Amino acid sequence: MAIEVFGQNNVKNFKKTVIHILLILGAIAMTLPFIYMTSIAFKNNVFGFEYPPKIIFNNPTLQNFVKAWTSANFSTFFNNSLFVASTSMLLTLSASSMMAFAFGRLKFPGKEIYFIILLSTMMIPGMLFIIPQFVLIQKLGLYDTRLGLILIYAAGSIPFNTFLLRGFFENIPREMEDAARIDGANLWQIFYRICLPMVKPGLATVAIFSFLGGWDEFILALTFIDTPAKRTLPIAILLFQGQHSTDWSLTFAASLFAIVPVILVFMFFQKYFIKGLSSGAVKG
Repeated sequence: MAIEVFGQNNVKNFKKTVIHILLILGAIAMTLPFIYMTSIAFKNNVFGFEYPPKIIFNNPTLQNFVKAWTSANFSTFFNNSLFVASTSMLLTLSASSMMAFAFGRLKFPGKEIYFIILLSTMMIPGMLFIIPQFVLIQKLGLYDTRLGLILIYAAGSIPFNTFLLRGFFENIPREMEDAARIDGANLWQIFYRICLPMVKPGLATVAIFSFLGGWDEFILALTFIDTPAKRTLPIAILLFQGQHSTDWSLTFAASLFAIVPVILVFMFFQKYFIKGLSSGAVKG
Protein backbone atom coordinates (compact mmCIF):
# COMPACT_ATOMS: atom_id res chain seq x y z
CA MET A 1 0.00 0.00 0.00
CA ALA A 2 2.80 2.38 0.93
CA ILE A 3 4.60 1.55 -2.32
CA GLU A 4 1.44 2.29 -4.31
CA VAL A 5 0.98 5.68 -2.61
CA PHE A 6 4.66 6.45 -3.15
CA GLY A 7 4.29 5.61 -6.83
CA GLN A 8 1.23 7.86 -7.17
CA ASN A 9 3.12 10.73 -5.54
CA ASN A 10 5.99 10.27 -7.97
CA VAL A 11 3.59 10.41 -10.90
CA LYS A 12 1.98 13.60 -9.53
CA ASN A 13 5.38 15.20 -8.94
CA PHE A 14 6.50 14.24 -12.44
CA LYS A 15 3.37 15.79 -13.96
CA LYS A 16 3.87 18.99 -11.94
CA THR A 17 7.50 19.17 -13.04
CA VAL A 18 6.56 18.74 -16.71
CA ILE A 19 3.84 21.40 -16.41
CA HIS A 20 6.25 23.83 -14.73
CA ILE A 21 8.88 23.25 -17.41
CA LEU A 22 6.32 23.86 -20.17
CA LEU A 23 5.12 27.03 -18.45
CA ILE A 24 8.68 28.31 -18.08
CA LEU A 25 9.43 27.59 -21.73
CA GLY A 26 6.20 29.33 -22.74
CA ALA A 27 7.07 32.36 -20.61
CA ILE A 28 10.54 32.54 -22.17
CA ALA A 29 9.10 32.25 -25.68
CA MET A 30 6.69 35.13 -25.01
CA THR A 31 9.20 37.30 -23.15
CA LEU A 32 12.19 37.05 -25.49
CA PRO A 33 10.64 39.09 -28.35
CA PHE A 34 9.82 41.88 -25.90
CA ILE A 35 13.35 41.82 -24.45
CA TYR A 36 14.83 41.86 -27.94
CA MET A 37 12.58 44.77 -28.96
CA THR A 38 13.63 46.69 -25.85
CA SER A 39 17.28 46.02 -26.63
CA ILE A 40 16.97 47.37 -30.17
CA ALA A 41 15.12 50.46 -28.93
CA PHE A 42 18.23 51.46 -26.96
CA LYS A 43 20.58 50.92 -29.92
CA ASN A 44 21.53 53.09 -32.82
CA ASN A 45 19.71 51.91 -35.94
CA VAL A 46 23.04 50.98 -37.54
CA PHE A 47 23.61 48.34 -34.85
CA GLY A 48 19.97 47.34 -34.47
CA PHE A 49 20.22 44.07 -36.39
CA GLU A 50 23.88 43.18 -36.05
CA TYR A 51 24.73 39.48 -36.21
CA PRO A 52 24.96 37.69 -33.93
CA PRO A 53 22.28 39.67 -32.09
CA LYS A 54 23.24 41.14 -28.73
CA ILE A 55 20.67 41.71 -26.02
CA ILE A 56 23.27 43.09 -23.60
CA PHE A 57 25.50 45.71 -25.21
CA ASN A 58 27.61 48.77 -24.48
CA ASN A 59 26.71 52.44 -24.90
CA PRO A 60 22.88 52.36 -24.82
CA THR A 61 21.21 55.54 -26.06
CA LEU A 62 17.95 57.35 -25.31
CA GLN A 63 18.07 59.19 -28.62
CA ASN A 64 15.43 56.94 -30.19
CA PHE A 65 12.94 57.69 -27.41
CA VAL A 66 13.51 61.44 -27.65
CA LYS A 67 13.19 61.37 -31.43
CA ALA A 68 10.08 59.19 -31.33
CA TRP A 69 8.30 61.44 -28.83
CA THR A 70 9.15 64.67 -30.63
CA SER A 71 8.58 63.58 -34.23
CA ALA A 72 5.43 63.14 -36.31
CA ASN A 73 3.11 64.57 -33.61
CA PHE A 74 3.67 61.40 -31.60
CA SER A 75 2.73 63.05 -28.30
CA THR A 76 -0.58 64.19 -29.83
CA PHE A 77 -1.37 60.65 -30.97
CA PHE A 78 -0.43 59.37 -27.51
CA ASN A 79 -2.81 61.80 -25.82
CA ASN A 80 -5.56 60.94 -28.31
CA SER A 81 -5.22 57.24 -27.51
CA LEU A 82 -5.20 57.92 -23.79
CA PHE A 83 -8.37 60.01 -24.05
CA VAL A 84 -10.21 57.60 -26.36
CA ALA A 85 -9.25 54.45 -24.41
CA SER A 86 -10.02 55.98 -21.00
CA THR A 87 -13.34 57.49 -22.06
CA SER A 88 -14.52 54.33 -23.82
CA MET A 89 -13.50 52.33 -20.75
CA LEU A 90 -15.59 54.54 -18.44
CA LEU A 91 -18.55 54.40 -20.82
CA THR A 92 -18.27 50.62 -21.07
CA LEU A 93 -18.03 50.25 -17.29
CA SER A 94 -21.15 52.36 -16.78
CA ALA A 95 -23.29 50.66 -19.42
CA SER A 96 -22.10 47.10 -18.80
CA SER A 97 -22.48 47.29 -15.03
CA MET A 98 -26.05 48.59 -15.25
CA MET A 99 -27.04 46.03 -17.89
CA ALA A 100 -25.39 43.20 -15.94
CA PHE A 101 -27.19 44.31 -12.77
CA ALA A 102 -30.51 44.22 -14.62
CA PHE A 103 -29.87 40.79 -16.15
CA GLY A 104 -28.43 39.37 -12.94
CA ARG A 105 -30.68 40.81 -10.21
CA LEU A 106 -33.97 41.98 -11.71
CA LYS A 107 -36.96 40.05 -13.01
CA PHE A 108 -38.72 41.31 -16.12
CA PRO A 109 -40.50 39.68 -19.09
CA GLY A 110 -38.21 38.31 -21.77
CA LYS A 111 -35.04 38.75 -19.73
CA GLU A 112 -33.35 35.58 -20.95
CA ILE A 113 -34.40 36.22 -24.55
CA TYR A 114 -32.88 39.70 -24.48
CA PHE A 115 -29.73 38.29 -22.92
CA ILE A 116 -29.42 35.63 -25.62
CA ILE A 117 -29.87 38.30 -28.30
CA LEU A 118 -27.11 40.32 -26.64
CA LEU A 119 -24.80 37.30 -26.55
CA SER A 120 -25.58 36.41 -30.15
CA THR A 121 -23.87 39.61 -31.29
CA MET A 122 -20.61 38.14 -29.96
CA MET A 123 -20.86 35.35 -32.54
CA ILE A 124 -20.55 37.80 -35.44
CA PRO A 125 -16.97 38.75 -36.46
CA GLY A 126 -16.31 42.39 -35.68
CA MET A 127 -15.04 43.11 -39.20
CA LEU A 128 -18.54 42.47 -40.58
CA PHE A 129 -19.80 45.50 -38.65
CA ILE A 130 -17.38 47.98 -40.20
CA ILE A 131 -19.54 49.01 -43.18
CA PRO A 132 -22.80 49.40 -41.17
CA GLN A 133 -20.89 51.25 -38.47
CA PHE A 134 -19.29 53.52 -41.07
CA VAL A 135 -22.68 54.39 -42.57
CA LEU A 136 -24.20 54.98 -39.13
CA ILE A 137 -21.33 57.16 -37.95
CA GLN A 138 -21.53 59.25 -41.12
CA LYS A 139 -25.30 59.76 -40.79
CA LEU A 140 -24.84 60.82 -37.15
CA GLY A 141 -22.20 63.35 -38.19
CA LEU A 142 -19.56 61.64 -36.05
CA TYR A 143 -17.15 60.58 -38.79
CA ASP A 144 -13.61 61.80 -38.16
CA THR A 145 -14.38 62.57 -34.51
CA ARG A 146 -12.99 61.02 -31.36
CA LEU A 147 -16.54 60.75 -29.98
CA GLY A 148 -17.53 58.48 -32.86
CA LEU A 149 -14.54 56.24 -32.21
CA ILE A 150 -15.32 56.13 -28.48
CA LEU A 151 -18.91 55.07 -29.14
CA ILE A 152 -17.78 52.34 -31.55
CA TYR A 153 -15.29 50.96 -29.03
CA ALA A 154 -17.81 51.02 -26.19
CA ALA A 155 -20.59 49.41 -28.23
CA GLY A 156 -18.28 46.64 -29.36
CA SER A 157 -17.17 45.68 -25.86
CA ILE A 158 -20.49 45.99 -23.98
CA PRO A 159 -21.92 42.51 -24.83
CA PHE A 160 -18.92 40.54 -23.55
CA ASN A 161 -18.45 42.73 -20.49
CA THR A 162 -22.15 42.48 -19.63
CA PHE A 163 -21.89 38.69 -19.85
CA LEU A 164 -18.80 38.78 -17.63
CA LEU A 165 -20.31 41.04 -14.96
CA ARG A 166 -23.65 39.26 -14.83
CA GLY A 167 -22.10 36.33 -12.99
CA PHE A 168 -20.61 38.63 -10.36
CA PHE A 169 -23.97 40.27 -9.69
CA GLU A 170 -25.71 36.89 -9.50
CA ASN A 171 -23.28 35.73 -6.81
CA ILE A 172 -24.22 38.56 -4.42
CA PRO A 173 -26.35 37.14 -1.57
CA ARG A 174 -30.01 38.09 -1.94
CA GLU A 175 -30.18 38.73 1.82
CA MET A 176 -28.01 41.85 1.48
CA GLU A 177 -30.38 43.30 -1.09
CA ASP A 178 -33.40 42.48 1.09
CA ALA A 179 -31.77 44.12 4.11
CA ALA A 180 -31.10 47.26 2.08
CA ARG A 181 -34.73 47.39 0.95
CA ILE A 182 -35.89 47.10 4.57
CA ASP A 183 -33.66 50.08 5.41
CA GLY A 184 -35.43 52.08 2.70
CA ALA A 185 -32.90 51.85 -0.13
CA ASN A 186 -34.27 52.26 -3.63
CA LEU A 187 -33.10 50.32 -6.70
CA TRP A 188 -30.40 52.82 -7.63
CA GLN A 189 -29.00 52.86 -4.10
CA ILE A 190 -28.92 49.04 -4.03
CA PHE A 191 -27.01 49.05 -7.31
CA TYR A 192 -24.59 51.85 -6.46
CA ARG A 193 -23.98 51.35 -2.73
CA ILE A 194 -24.48 47.61 -2.22
CA CYS A 195 -23.77 45.74 -5.43
CA LEU A 196 -21.06 47.76 -7.17
CA PRO A 197 -18.57 47.64 -4.26
CA MET A 198 -19.00 43.86 -4.14
CA VAL A 199 -18.12 43.32 -7.80
CA LYS A 200 -14.83 45.25 -7.82
CA PRO A 201 -12.87 42.27 -9.22
CA GLY A 202 -15.28 42.09 -12.15
CA LEU A 203 -15.13 45.84 -12.72
CA ALA A 204 -11.33 45.73 -12.69
CA THR A 205 -11.36 42.93 -15.26
CA VAL A 206 -13.75 44.88 -17.47
CA ALA A 207 -11.65 48.03 -17.06
CA ILE A 208 -8.50 46.25 -18.21
CA PHE A 209 -10.15 44.57 -21.20
CA SER A 210 -11.91 47.77 -22.25
CA PHE A 211 -8.84 49.97 -21.93
CA LEU A 212 -6.62 47.57 -23.84
CA GLY A 213 -9.27 47.15 -26.52
CA GLY A 214 -9.33 50.88 -27.17
CA TRP A 215 -5.64 51.50 -26.61
CA ASP A 216 -4.14 49.18 -29.22
CA GLU A 217 -7.01 48.99 -31.75
CA PHE A 218 -5.89 49.75 -35.30
CA ILE A 219 -8.47 48.95 -38.02
CA LEU A 220 -11.37 51.04 -36.68
CA ALA A 221 -9.11 53.97 -35.84
CA LEU A 222 -7.72 53.90 -39.37
CA THR A 223 -11.24 53.67 -40.86
CA PHE A 224 -13.13 56.28 -38.84
CA ILE A 225 -10.43 58.91 -38.27
CA ASP A 226 -9.09 60.92 -41.21
CA THR A 227 -7.60 64.08 -39.69
CA PRO A 228 -3.95 63.48 -38.68
CA ALA A 229 -4.32 65.48 -35.44
CA LYS A 230 -7.10 63.13 -34.26
CA ARG A 231 -5.37 59.83 -34.97
CA THR A 232 -4.43 57.38 -32.26
CA LEU A 233 -1.16 55.75 -31.24
CA PRO A 234 -1.23 52.60 -33.43
CA ILE A 235 -1.51 54.85 -36.48
CA ALA A 236 1.46 56.89 -35.27
CA ILE A 237 3.62 53.78 -34.96
CA LEU A 238 2.66 52.81 -38.51
CA LEU A 239 3.95 56.18 -39.75
CA PHE A 240 7.46 55.32 -38.54
CA GLN A 241 7.64 52.59 -41.18
CA GLY A 242 8.95 53.82 -44.51
CA GLN A 243 8.11 52.59 -47.99
CA HIS A 244 11.62 51.37 -48.78
CA SER A 245 13.27 51.18 -45.35
CA THR A 246 12.28 51.38 -41.70
CA ASP A 247 14.16 52.72 -38.70
CA TRP A 248 13.36 49.81 -36.42
CA SER A 249 15.14 51.29 -33.42
CA LEU A 250 12.84 54.30 -33.65
CA THR A 251 9.77 52.12 -34.26
CA PHE A 252 10.50 49.90 -31.27
CA ALA A 253 11.10 52.93 -29.06
CA ALA A 254 7.66 54.24 -30.05
CA SER A 255 6.20 50.80 -29.34
CA LEU A 256 7.65 50.87 -25.82
CA PHE A 257 5.89 54.19 -25.22
CA ALA A 258 2.68 52.42 -26.18
CA ILE A 259 3.34 49.56 -23.76
CA VAL A 260 3.92 51.71 -20.65
CA PRO A 261 0.24 52.67 -20.02
CA VAL A 262 -0.78 49.02 -20.50
CA ILE A 263 1.66 47.93 -17.79
CA LEU A 264 0.51 50.70 -15.45
CA VAL A 265 -3.17 49.82 -15.89
CA PHE A 266 -2.51 46.16 -15.21
CA MET A 267 -0.38 46.94 -12.15
CA PHE A 268 -3.09 49.20 -10.76
CA PHE A 269 -5.90 46.66 -11.23
CA GLN A 270 -3.81 43.51 -10.76
CA LYS A 271 -5.19 42.50 -7.37
CA TYR A 272 -8.79 42.75 -8.51
CA PHE A 273 -8.04 41.27 -11.93
CA ILE A 274 -6.64 38.06 -10.43
CA LYS A 275 -9.73 37.73 -8.26
CA GLY A 276 -11.90 38.33 -11.29
CA LEU A 277 -10.29 35.46 -13.19
CA SER A 278 -11.33 32.97 -10.52
CA SER A 279 -14.99 33.94 -10.26
CA GLY A 280 -17.84 35.71 -11.96
CA ALA A 281 -18.46 34.33 -15.42
CA VAL A 282 -19.89 31.08 -14.06
CA LYS A 283 -22.28 31.16 -11.16
CA GLY A 284 -21.48 28.82 -8.30
